[in-house]
Amino acid sequence: MNVPRSRAAVISPQSSAGRSWEELREERFRKWLSAPGIRFISSKAERGYEARLTRIIRAIRLEEPDRVPCILPAGQFPAPHAGITVRTAMYDYEEMKRAWRKFLYEFDGDTCVIPGVSVTSGRVHEITKTRISVWPGHGLREDAGMAQFVEGEYMKADEYDALLKDPADYFLRVYLPRTMGAFEPFGKLMPFHCAFGMPAAFLAGCMLPEVQEAFQAVINAGRELASFRQVVADIMKEAQAAGYPPFHGGFAHAPFDLFGDTLRGTRGIMMDMYRQPAKLEEAMEAAIPWIVEGAVSGANASGIPIIFMALHKGDDSFMSLKQFETFYWPGLKKVIGGLVAEGCVPLLFAEGSYNKRLEAVKDLPRGSVIWWFDRTDMVRAKKILGGQNCISGNVPTSLLCTGTPQAVKDYCRHLIEACGKSGGYILTGGAQVHNTTADNLRAMMEAAKEFGDYQQSPGLIRSRA
Repeated sequence: MNVPRSRAAVISPQSSAGRSWEELREERFRKWLSAPGIRFISSKAERGYEARLTRIIRAIRLEEPDRVPCILPAGQFPAPHAGITVRTAMYDYEEMKRAWRKFLYEFDGDTCVIPGVSVTSGRVHEITKTRISVWPGHGLREDAGMAQFVEGEYMKADEYDALLKDPADYFLRVYLPRTMGAFEPFGKLMPFHCAFGMPAAFLAGCMLPEVQEAFQAVINAGRELASFRQVVADIMKEAQAAGYPPFHGGFAHAPFDLFGDTLRGTRGIMMDMYRQPAKLEEAMEAAIPWIVEGAVSGANASGIPIIFMALHKGDDSFMSLKQFETFYWPGLKKVIGGLVAEGCVPLLFAEGSYNKRLEAVKDLPRGSVIWWFDRTDMVRAKKILGGQNCISGNVPTSLLCTGTPQAVKDYCRHLIEACGKSGGYILTGGAQVHNTTADNLRAMMEAAKEFGDYQQSPGLIRSRA
């Protein structure tokens, strides 16, 4: 799917299919609910799947479901809960499957928890000699609880024009060699545009033994990734068959984060904001259709309309409100517009605090997105955004890691009664956690069931009077 800039720039009432974004969204919801290809283990599991997913969909629509949905922020927790390290899960896929299956049948959230993002394949990282992350046993202690992204200046300050002129060539011959050591030899390949008219000329670089080794690494990594993803798919299918729907269907970036996280790095993009702001804005604008196309492709392939977007550099402490409104929000809003126009639902993970951003980001179509807040004042978020879009969060990770089950339950009750009124709230953590306890996660779920019932919970019934 190609998304021209004009399509990505605004949320159009009519999609490329000639229907409104609301109609396309409802179509995606129906497909999600229908669970094509899933053979449920029982009629009870099928009813549970429909009930859990309907609960989430009604919250997105700003309607009152039967109760407040609860998405357990389990992250890598299934690994230690099953008595293994994250490193073991990254290398022993059967042990990973055992751990995530154990979690599935011991906890009763409204979605399934699966690896694939929180836990990736250590073998693939080794084959590609990745430089953009360190993980347990490779740069971190073997018992480390998660992998860590390694930010770097993988694109130089004077390379914006090269990227914009030929993104595919830049990716293959510059970006890949810098981010994955196994692909360094790709820098010796002929640029794609030089091979037009003489396609066989491209093979000249492939005569080099080191280039052949790089292509072999692609093959080896692809085979290993297929093995890993097959296990992840098996876990997800089993979870769906048991009645627990998956939640993420694709991934997208804010344009500023695409460049600030993965290309220029924090220092680089901060310098660019002052030294070459026009070039930065031009590049971010150009990237909008690429981001939208990739995310929509993920939603189409998975059948799940929720697009996860981690907003890394937009919080109150990173830049001023003026900088946010100049560099961050315009591009992000256009990406949101492109996704919503195709019937997708952006899940906007506002990391850090967005207390100073709430007024700036409230101008989105009603029921079009989910705001997932980390450390934002949820009472204020409900007041400003609650009548416009679904909000979720912000059970503190510190509380989940160090607090008692009763303290977790009390905090969740406060959130439910403050944010759940009239619908439009999903209970979840401020972020994913690793070193929490089983009792604390269960306390979250108990709070949703005990205090989030729209027909019986006093804190929500009074709000309807």
